[in-house]
Order: sequence, then structure tokens, then C-alpha cells
Amino acid sequence: MRKLFASLAACVAASVAASAEAGGYCGVGSYNCCPTVACQPTSCYTTCKVERQVCKKTVMETVWEPQEVACEKTVFETVWDTREVQCSKTVRETAYRECNYEVQRPVYETSWREEAYTVCKPVWETSERECQRTVCRPVWETCEREVRRTVCKQVWDTVERECRRTVCRPVEEIVEREVCKTEWKPVTTCKKVCEDHGQWVTREVCYPGLPLLALKCDPCAGIPMLTLVQGPGFKGCKKSWCPNLVEREVACTTYQPEIVRCKVQEKVVRYEREEIIEKIPTKVCRIETSEVCEKVPHRVCKMVQEVVTEKVPVRTCRMVQEQCVRKIPVRTCRMVTEVCSRKVPYCVERQVPYTFTERVARCVEKKVPVTYQRMVCKQVAREVEYEVCRLVPTTVCQNLGSCSTGTCATGTCGTPADAGARESLKVAPTPDAQVPSLPPAEPKAEEKVPSAEPVLPKSGDA
Repeated sequence: MRKLFASLAACVAASVAASAEAGGYCGVGSYNCCPTVACQPTSCYTTCKVERQVCKKTVMETVWEPQEVACEKTVFETVWDTREVQCSKTVRETAYRECNYEVQRPVYETSWREEAYTVCKPVWETSERECQRTVCRPVWETCEREVRRTVCKQVWDTVERECRRTVCRPVEEIVEREVCKTEWKPVTTCKKVCEDHGQWVTREVCYPGLPLLALKCDPCAGIPMLTLVQGPGFKGCKKSWCPNLVEREVACTTYQPEIVRCKVQEKVVRYEREEIIEKIPTKVCRIETSEVCEKVPHRVCKMVQEVVTEKVPVRTCRMVQEQCVRKIPVRTCRMVTEVCSRKVPYCVERQVPYTFTERVARCVEKKVPVTYQRMVCKQVAREVEYEVCRLVPTTVCQNLGSCSTGTCATGTCGTPADAGARESLKVAPTPDAQVPSLPPAEPKAEEKVPSAEPVLPKSGDA
């Protein structure tokens, strides 16, 4: 709205200034083109003047003041009472009793009996017999044969081939980004410190004397004896510290972090792909084949058969039966009954009285004084100055006289004398004349009446 009023005021001031200049220059902006009819101004014009006025108004501010409140708080404490309790416990004991039982024990007896059996006994006999066999004997002969083989020979040729590869070219750019950084700001607070302003105090102290040897008569024996006697004491001075605790406030500065946003310029490198074609000389291998004939010596084996007679020993086995007798042990078992005794354990219970101490908890109520701090709202009146601007219209009527010399017809109306008269009669608009009439200015942000929200008082307003 203020920008709209300012633009309307500029338009109004421009029109007013244009009408004033038209009246002063006979309707044109040049002295050489002055028509005869428009030599004299025939009407008055109005200008606006800005008046500024400083006013005061009362603003109510809400101030929060700390207030200490003393009250009592109920605290429950646990108190433990001791009491003795008599109980009985069951004790189990182990007792033994004798028990007879019968056991059958095995008794083993060994007897021998004779048994006849037949055994076959081997008898070996050796004899010779003739054996004929055919033997193949190898006979080696050397001869030559032709071997044809194909030989491959490598032939290298140089060929150029195109190689395409993609290259990443770096491109640097400057990018502006927002960075959050933490700044530590000092905050000064006051805390109470207890200091000892004591002093050393000198006081008089009596010290006991040293033991001395002295002759003393024993009343029982009547003989003087050497004994230790307490010597005279002496006085001395002793310093002692007398404390004096003084409490004072000390300014303590701490640093609290605060996040600040700032813009930082940094270089960013991005890579653009670019294809490069290169011609690379390459060696190509081709294989040429050729046939080679060689004579290779080799050995041939022929087998010749021969008949060989040999005497081979032959071993013959025959079985001869023999009658033998052997004794075989026979084991016989019989059961014998015996009476045995053993101790059998059994459990016996009995009650044993005993006393133990237990702690019983009970709750005790107690009042404890508590002091807490609360903020109290308070309305404070304060005078605030503000400035009011308004436009006052002013009517200007000037008598420029008649053009009796007749110089308007000749075009000499703009003589230096007439021009000076017109300049003296023309009213220059003030700079404030271009400002339109505005509504009363609102108080600034800090001068407005505070809302219902709690606002702590500033150090300057106190």
C-alpha cells in the first residue's frame, strides 16, 4: 500500500510541476516560441507541502519478573525396625539297622575225561620228470624308411587398424552451495564463589619442662636416691589460622554453539566423454606350410622259435592216518546257600527350635521446606515517539503583468529581463511536495504493543 501511495503522489507532483512550468513559460518549454495569446498566466495553481509532526503515545509492555516462593513438600522416608522371630526347622538324620538275607554262591569243580580221535598226517615225496617247452628268441634287424611331414613357418605382416577409445576430459565449474557451520558465542553469567579471607592469629602456649635428675630421700629406707623430677615449664607463641568465609559474585564466560548458514564457492570437476580415433600399426602373423621328406632308421624285431627240454622236480603229498588219545577237562557248577547281614540306612526327622532377627520397613512422613522460582507477569507503561507526515495544499497566484511591448509577436518574449522576472515569480516545488498524503504511520516493530506471549525485559529498557 505504501508503494501504491508513493507512485500516485509522484504522478500528482509531476502534473502539478508541469502545470506550474507551463504557466511560467507561456505554455511551452522554450523562450523562442512564445505565442502572443499565452503571454500572461490567467489562473492560479496549487502546490502541496509536507508537514512532519512528532507525536508520543503510551505503550503497555509485559515484563516477567522472577519471584521466589517458599512452600513445604511432603517426603516419605523408609525406617527399618528390628524384631526377633522364633521358629523351628526340621532336621533329617540318617540311622542304620541290620538286615539278614540269604545268598546262593556258585562252587565250580573240574574233572578230566579221555577221548580218542584220528589224525591225518601228511608225508611229502620228491621226484623228477622231463618237460619240453617252446621258447621264442628275438632277432633285431636295422632298416630305413621315408617319413614325410608338413612344416609350418610364421610370416609377419604389418597392418594399420583403427582404434576408437572414449576419453573423459575434466571440466571445472564454480558452484555456490549453502554450508552450515557452528560458531561459539560467549555468554557471560554470574555465579557465587566462597573465598576464605582468614588470617593467622598468634597466641601464647605453655610447654611442660624437661625431666631433670635430683636427689630425693626415700622415707622408707632413709637413703637419698636419684630420681627424675619435672623441670620448670616455659611459655611460647603458636600461630593458628582463623577462617573468614566471604561470598562474592564472579563473572563466568561460557561459549554456546550457534548454527550459522553461509554460502561457499567451491570448484566442481565434471567429466565429459570424448571419442578419439587412432591408427595403430599391428603385426599380423600368417602361417605358410611346406612338405619335408626325411629318412628315419628303425629297428625291426623277428621272433625265432626253439624247443628246450628241462628236468622239473615234482613234490607229492600223501596222507597217513594215526590214532591219538587226549584228556578233556569238564567243569561242574553247584550252588551253595549262605546267610549274610548288612546295614540298611533310613531317615529320621526331628524338630529343632531357632531364633532369627528380621528387619521390618515402615514409612514415615516428613515435611521439608522447598523454595522455587516463578515468573510473575507485570504491565509497564512506556512512552514511544513516532512521526506523522501530512500534505498541506497551498494556492499560489502570481501577477506577471501584460506584454505591452509587443515583443511576443517578434519572438523576443524570452529576454533576460523577462526571464529573470518569471524565474523570480516561479515557485520551486519542495522535495516533500511529491509525497502524497499518507495515513498515520504505524509504530515500528519494536514499538508495537507486545502480544500476550511472555517477553523477558531487555537490558536497555530496564
